[in-house]
Amino acid sequence: MDTERPASPDEQSDANWMERAVALAAGARRRAAPNPHVGCVVVRDGAVVGEGATAPPGGDHAEAAALRGAGAAARGATAYVTLEPCAHHGRTPPCAEALLEAGIGRVVVALEDPDPAVAGRGIARLREAGVPVTVGTGAPAVGAQLAAYLHHRWTGRSFCLVKTALSIDGRTAAVDGSSQWITGPAARADAHDLRADSQAVVIGPGTALADRPALTVRNAGPPGPGTPPWRVLLDALGRVPADGPLFDGAAPTLVLTTDLVDSGAAAAWAAAGARVESVPAVDGKVDLVATLGVLGGLGVLQAMVEGGAALHGALLAAGLVDRLCVYVGATALGTQGKAGLDWPGPPTIAAAPRWHLERVTVLGDDVRLDYLPVGSGSGVA
Repeated sequence: MDTERPASPDEQSDANWMERAVALAAGARRRAAPNPHVGCVVVRDGAVVGEGATAPPGGDHAEAAALRGAGAAARGATAYVTLEPCAHHGRTPPCAEALLEAGIGRVVVALEDPDPAVAGRGIARLREAGVPVTVGTGAPAVGAQLAAYLHHRWTGRSFCLVKTALSIDGRTAAVDGSSQWITGPAARADAHDLRADSQAVVIGPGTALADRPALTVRNAGPPGPGTPPWRVLLDALGRVPADGPLFDGAAPTLVLTTDLVDSGAAAAWAAAGARVESVPAVDGKVDLVATLGVLGGLGVLQAMVEGGAALHGALLAAGLVDRLCVYVGATALGTQGKAGLDWPGPPTIAAAPRWHLERVTVLGDDVRLDYLPVGSGSGVA
């Protein structure tokens, strides 16, 4: 028997307005980092009087934009905000104070902000001033929307999205190493949208040498390309020369290496305009936990790891994959093709990592599968 209480008319109305705020936030997802992309809707007498979303860093927060649109109509109105209003002075004034100064009569918040500078203070400030605050409306949708931001604030590390393209028999390249193209145009365009949604695109030396990728965002769909993500090369030893597309200046490039690197290679990377940083080496390879920490320190909320199979396998074995995005192309490459994930695997089926299938997207003849992990860990590659 289903005993779940049906939503009251007021609760349903709150949910509907929060959905609008979530949609507004989605439009800001490529411009807000390292801040969260937030949406705000100000409603009075059942009508929207102001709405806004997070501007690029240094610009208006969602609440400020919505209040500016509402003007005097904000007094006594309800503000629907996807994330707790801030209560501290940064590059912009605190949003909790702006809501109070505008005379907002009620605030509905989807999620508390785990950032240590906020962490419940915004909600507390509003309640102390006598403003009723409802928390939790739309929380699942906003939690999914802000997954990378929340992970970053909880751990200090970038959210690790692993993207791979496989044939229907699980191969990422043919026997001769060729892989362009396993998927069709629709899937490849979708992958560029994933790049645009990330603040860093990461590859290892094998992919850099084999494919010579540019790792730029091309033909991104709505809401546009946003700020170009970091192009990140993990090269512990200095195998990759500084003469490829990664060093063409089209987007910022970061090379993460180790103290084992050839000094000439490091100097060449820097001379080509790349930022070069060293992280610990473990077994002659780049420490992946340290890597995600460095990226997190640079304000990278989501790092999209594109290859290769060895790097993907190392992240998987280490339990560092926060989302696995698998494009399955409508082709087969046979047993001699290159495996999609290069790792030794678990000793038994009981020890195998488990995944939750979050979403299936059909893209022409191809399909995109989005998985979330069950469990976590750490390691190196």
